[in-house]
Amino acid sequence: QFNVTSYGATSVAILTLEAFPGMWINAFIVCVLCIAWVKKKTLNSNEKILLLLGCSRISYLCFTWISHFLSKIYPNYLYAHTIFQLLATFQTFFNYSNLWISACLCGFYCIKIATFRNSFFIYLKVKIDRMVPWLLLGSEIAALAMGIFIYDYIETVQSSNLTFTCQENFWEARIKMDKHFFLSFFLTGFCYATSFLVVIFAAVLLLFSLWRHKHTMQTNSMKDLSMDAHIRAMKSVLSFLVMYSINFLCLIMTIIYTMKDENIMTLLISIYLCAFPGAHSLILIFSNPKLKKALLVILSNVKCEFFIK
Repeated sequence: QFNVTSYGATSVAILTLEAFPGMWINAFIVCVLCIAWVKKKTLNSNEKILLLLGCSRISYLCFTWISHFLSKIYPNYLYAHTIFQLLATFQTFFNYSNLWISACLCGFYCIKIATFRNSFFIYLKVKIDRMVPWLLLGSEIAALAMGIFIYDYIETVQSSNLTFTCQENFWEARIKMDKHFFLSFFLTGFCYATSFLVVIFAAVLLLFSLWRHKHTMQTNSMKDLSMDAHIRAMKSVLSFLVMYSINFLCLIMTIIYTMKDENIMTLLISIYLCAFPGAHSLILIFSNPKLKKALLVILSNVKCEFFIK
């Protein structure tokens, strides 16, 4: 049954204007990398991370939009068994996949670009290309585990809402739900904090490496071609750090507002969380020479077609 309010229609319209451009931006990254994969028959570590990140963000935005659309326009569909559970599971899986792959990308930039003489750091720099597939696989497995846990948690909450004829059964269900409730909040906050700490640590190391490199150049009165790479990486990582910090605060606020009714604050949080994947992917496009070149070629072709018409 169709059921919509002005608030619901407005929120759906705003998230639609964010989700679909975000999906197109990430689809552009995926298409460019897949074409390069077909031509070269291989991808480097950076391209592997970007490819999986683009796929995760497309899927996350898709399921986020479907979930929000149904909750505002056709809320009765969410009462059907397993529909709400499956939407929440897929959305959770791709959300954590997005967060952890983003953290992997940030850490990869740090290890590849930063210059430290520490033996462990040198070991990571040599082995990072072999470690990337395992890091990505581990991120996906951990995200899948969180998705399965959320599915089980929702099943437990729904079963506890049933009417029990025996008081003993009621208390057993109540205790079970409270345990799942605490565990879900703890795991959610822990996963958010872990990915956030990885990004902060990588950004600080890159900043320190850049400062030390500039100090060495000024002392020796020389220039180094790696300075441009440092600056591009720092712009990308620092912009991501600012955006990721706000994103982290919004994610924590979603935990706080889980048990509260929807208001303007929850709408603003949803708007930012939906805008983050597309905005950061756009920054990645302009900081990557291959993606930037492909975008400029497409824009120039579109411009030529426009003037021809």
